[in-house]
Amino acid sequence: MTYELLAALALFAFVSSVTPGPNNLMLMASGANFGFRKTIPHMLGIGLGFTFMVVLVGGGLVQIFDAVPASYAVLRAGSVVYLLWLAWKIAHAAQAAAGQAKGRPMTFLQAAAFQWVNPKAWAMALTAISAYAPAQTWTAILITAGVFGAINLPAVSTWTVLGQQMARLLTNSRRLALFNWTMAALLVLSLFPVLMAG
Repeated sequence: MTYELLAALALFAFVSSVTPGPNNLMLMASGANFGFRKTIPHMLGIGLGFTFMVVLVGGGLVQIFDAVPASYAVLRAGSVVYLLWLAWKIAHAAQAAAGQAKGRPMTFLQAAAFQWVNPKAWAMALTAISAYAPAQTWTAILITAGVFGAINLPAVSTWTVLGQQMARLLTNSRRLALFNWTMAALLVLSLFPVLMAG
């Protein structure tokens, strides 16, 4: 991989990782409701789960989906249902009492598994492999995944910090509930590109 291609890949990894999407909206909500430290497993699950996803997509997973076109519709339907459920969970994570949020943050395994029903993650992985590892050699695939692994975690962590800082404004249950419902609505809005593509 040339230096120019590597620089372009790093830029793509940063921009696609740091821009709004389901992962980042959920991290901001988690940072606001549970704080940075309790959201670390969630962040690690995204970073490592997505890196693993890029490796598998580059290693031939896309050919399986191409061989069974109906699998795309199943994936789309599963993504929509799961994201709607997550939006409901976020909307109802209002303060229970004395600064303690109801529920608990997403675990490492839950966050890693979520990448497989996250439409933005699929778009990022498919674009990364097709644009930056078109020959799909293992060297190119592993470099592509490694660049994402190095850049994704710090990029998405900024959303947790943002949520944690916003928690200073969310000092009563009404404000926190409004914030959570707003995050839930934005998560639902992030589904429109998926529905339009169908």
